Amino acid sequence: MTASHPEHGPEEMCPAGMRVYQRALQEGHVTQPVPGMPPCLVDFGFLHPALDDPDRLEPASPMAALHSLLRASGRRIADERRREEQLVKAFAPLIREESSETADVTALLLVTGKEQISRAIADALADATEQALTIQPYQGPNAPPQQDNRRSLQRDQAFLDRGGRIRTLYQHTYRHAPHVLARYEQLTGDVEARTLDEVTERLIVVDRTVAFIPASADRSLALEVRHPALIAYFVNTFDRLWHLATPMHPQAVQQPTLNGITPRQRAIAALLIEGHTDADIADRLGMNVRTARVHIAKLAATLGSESRAQLGYLIGRSGILDREG
Repeated sequence: MTASHPEHGPEEMCPAGMRVYQRALQEGHVTQPVPGMPPCLVDFGFLHPALDDPDRLEPASPMAALHSLLRASGRRIADERRREEQLVKAFAPLIREESSETADVTALLLVTGKEQISRAIADALADATEQALTIQPYQGPNAPPQQDNRRSLQRDQAFLDRGGRIRTLYQHTYRHAPHVLARYEQLTGDVEARTLDEVTERLIVVDRTVAFIPASADRSLALEVRHPALIAYFVNTFDRLWHLATPMHPQAVQQPTLNGITPRQRAIAALLIEGHTDADIADRLGMNVRTARVHIAKLAATLGSESRAQLGYLIGRSGILDREG
């Protein structure tokens, strides 16, 4: 090979070689020396010296040239497959020794787009037969689109019809949300819902084998999790919150009022003395800022407070945060 000619295998044809080979086919031969002729044409048998004149190079037929290229390519592919088999054989003992838990370390899949996330959840539920645990935090003042509600309702009802169980945690603000109440009026089967002042970000665990959690603030990205240790952690977290929560469906339990202070106002009081703003309180308790301020005003009126600073003092003196539940 000359320095100016790119090195390549016998299963390839370089552009310079193709040009000279086409000329040889058109003219029946080429005579040496041929300007710009790469040595691969003779080395790989595309051109060969004539019997009566070594300086005249005659071309092999295109069919013969093609078969030559294909044979060389086949040999290269066979060599690669043998190499793959050797690699598989070498790594097989290491793979067998690796535990299933270790193998699942990378069992995290990023799902992009709300439509794709809904489809992934639907696919997981379609294969499920046991239990779905969900945490659904406040999503803003507007109810989910009717189409999304209808699709999730059909998906969940099909799961319940197969004998599955659904357990869902909401914030207390959802106890009177029309779209949530309508949902439970339509679902039939082993389905329960409970509420808390605050919940974690959205979580869905299906059959203790796969979980979905948000991967972006706008929920356009989600992580599909199949790592057993993470699944166990999610289930344990859910169970602890479930036992602390107040039943909402199928049998609602009313939260008790203490000395004229409602449970909602008590939750707000706890956040107030921690120094949270009205916006922070609204976000954590799943309500809009105006509603939060109405509750704060009622709390202040009940305790006889005339200022924000005095309200914090009166909350601490009242003892309303000293009781459990």
